[in-house]
Amino acid sequence: MLIAGVDEVGRGPLAGPVIAAAVILDPNLKIEGLKDSKSLSAVKRKSLEKIIKESSLSWNRVSVDHKTVDSINILQASLLAMKKAVLGLDVKPDKALFDGSSTPEICIPCSAIIKGDEKYESIMAASIIAKVARDKYMVELDKKYPNYVFKLNKGYPTKQHLKALKLYGPCDEHRITFKPVSSVIKN
Repeated sequence: MLIAGVDEVGRGPLAGPVIAAAVILDPNLKIEGLKDSKSLSAVKRKSLEKIIKESSLSWNRVSVDHKTVDSINILQASLLAMKKAVLGLDVKPDKALFDGSSTPEICIPCSAIIKGDEKYESIMAASIIAKVARDKYMVELDKKYPNYVFKLNKGYPTKQHLKALKLYGPCDEHRITFKPVSSVIKN
């Protein structure tokens, strides 16, 4: 049975896209060191991402931009990204395992698994691919908008990011429906 693990990153940040990945691991290959992307260093994530991409049966990554997040809300944008990630796989899975408590409407049997990125290697692999891509995007965004220091906070509402948001107002990549951003706009 071919199982796709699916995860997303970028639900909590105030800026940038939400990115999802789906991965079908080769059941005959063991990838050493797989863990939830949040528990790995950036260097280890990057190393594992390469191995995952080279050795998996299929993988796909999808980005949903901040404007879509604002128009349909973060949960729906996350589900949309995850749905597109699964449907874009070169190999059709028999089942999809989604990290979290919700699954998108999809024509493949699926399950939502809370903390699935700590339990299933295919979900761990998806979380790594998505996290590496989003971090890279935010580092590039930092070059365009250096005042927000996105390379260090990745858009999360750190004290430093909130201070910059109040000082400079939102940039074009901020999610205007998120409370810290909408509060700055109102004031």
